[in-house]
Amino acid sequence: MYKFLVIQTAFTGDVVLATAIVEKLHQHFPDAQIDFLLRKGNEGLLDNHPYITNVLIWDKRQNKHANLLKMAMRVRKEKYTHVINPHRFPTSGFVMMVSGAGYTAGFDKNPFSFLFTKKAPHVIAPAHSEKFILETERYQLLISDITDNVSLPPKLHPSMADFEHVRQYQNGAYITISPSSVWFTKRFPVDRWAQLIQLLPVSYTFYLLGAPSDKEMGDTIISLAGRENVINLCGSLSYLQSAALMKNADMNYANDSAPLHFASAMDAPVTGVFCSTITSFGFGPQSRNSKIVEIDYPLACKPCGLHGRKQCPEGHFKCAKDIRNEQLLWWISKTI
Repeated sequence: MYKFLVIQTAFTGDVVLATAIVEKLHQHFPDAQIDFLLRKGNEGLLDNHPYITNVLIWDKRQNKHANLLKMAMRVRKEKYTHVINPHRFPTSGFVMMVSGAGYTAGFDKNPFSFLFTKKAPHVIAPAHSEKFILETERYQLLISDITDNVSLPPKLHPSMADFEHVRQYQNGAYITISPSSVWFTKRFPVDRWAQLIQLLPVSYTFYLLGAPSDKEMGDTIISLAGRENVINLCGSLSYLQSAALMKNADMNYANDSAPLHFASAMDAPVTGVFCSTITSFGFGPQSRNSKIVEIDYPLACKPCGLHGRKQCPEGHFKCAKDIRNEQLLWWISKTI
């Protein structure tokens, strides 16, 4: 029997995107064991996942290298037949190197790729290119020789208990807003989120989603919006509970960040607000009802980087501030 390990020890959104690999492997090898290796803190994404047997957790925050060596030895002991690694950095490459697996697939950007039995190009399209592929399509290149050439979207699997937990918030029509991002230049400004709430019908309840560290941001948005029907759930829901709540929202708003991929993984309606980053990087939404919103004129400094920055290098932050409110309301005429 085949025994697969998927490795993705990067950020939360990267783990969500890597679930597309799990879906594809299960589709072609329904009886195979599929395990997943991720960084501590992201394991909640895969709770009760129907296709994943074991979740291996690497603690990168304490004794990083000692824990990496222990994890590599554990992986070797498991005797995986296939290790698939969309992570492009040396730590995951080291784990693959010592895994002993007969099939090791990763991207050519990984420093250990010369040891992989299969390596694929990880090509980011030129800025503003009309021809580009999604990150999940790049992931598909790693396993196309053992599956097929059709990529699948990411998918999360909240439990019945997760859906039951969020039912208390579903007494009427609602919208979710995930206002934060790890990177400042990916964040739509808080005052603009407040303006958006003011422009949308008062019949909606608005739920602000995010980590505990985003609670203060959520409180600021509520204060600026001046609406009673805005509820700050930052830090109150798990990853999968947030995804479950997104599923039946009339619209979900998110930056170019993990919550955008949560919505994609639930095929939930989503508006992705792209400030400093661009669509041709390949990290856009994949829901059937989705749209990317960004400034509608050329800006020489956009993009300023693949992942965003801690502050606007030019000091004006036009890539965010010049997004028009009308762009964000693209969907509302269809529902009222």
